[in-house]
Amino acid sequence: MNRTFMIATGYATLLATAACTSMGEDGSMSRPASTAASSNMSSANVPTVGGAPMYPNKTIVENAMNSKDHTTLVAAVKAAGLVDTLSGPGPFTVFAPTNNAFGRLPPGTVDTLMQPANKAALTKVLTYHVVPGTKTAEQIMADIRAGSGTATYTSVQGGQIRAQMEGQNLILTDANGNKSYVTQADVMQSNGVIHVVNGVLLPAN
Repeated sequence: MNRTFMIATGYATLLATAACTSMGEDGSMSRPASTAASSNMSSANVPTVGGAPMYPNKTIVENAMNSKDHTTLVAAVKAAGLVDTLSGPGPFTVFAPTNNAFGRLPPGTVDTLMQPANKAALTKVLTYHVVPGTKTAEQIMADIRAGSGTATYTSVQGGQIRAQMEGQNLILTDANGNKSYVTQADVMQSNGVIHVVNGVLLPAN
């Protein structure tokens, strides 16, 4: 679907359209959120993201840096000065957009956000993807059931994210009504959990 959004910065306003689908990055449907990974898994069954093992004894940043599918996210985290924060004890729940998710934003959007003058706007977008605490897919689904079909979370940025189920797919809706799908759930970290998503969540202007 087409998405229209505006990112305000102290120097510029970006007005653009982006798209996301219910398909995974490889064209397959989103992984059912009920297939949760264990935080106590042995080395033989450590999950991989972007071709790299995600060790549960490493931090969110340490693991994300090895994923070839999250190089844009890692670069953005560095540009925003959030490495130390996301390397801290947390715990954090991170909805991690892939490179393809960032690629769905209009041409030039990521480069503009990476500019030093737009650090505040970049930080706002990135922290909107982080929820305090460790929210596994099972916990999110329990919250959805308790909320009669919708769970609402307040991000570190301060804006709210809505979680719902669409069939067996776990979907997130941002402040602008745009949907992103969880394509890989419950990648456990030493300081929280990562859920891979196929869209960039955008806070309210």
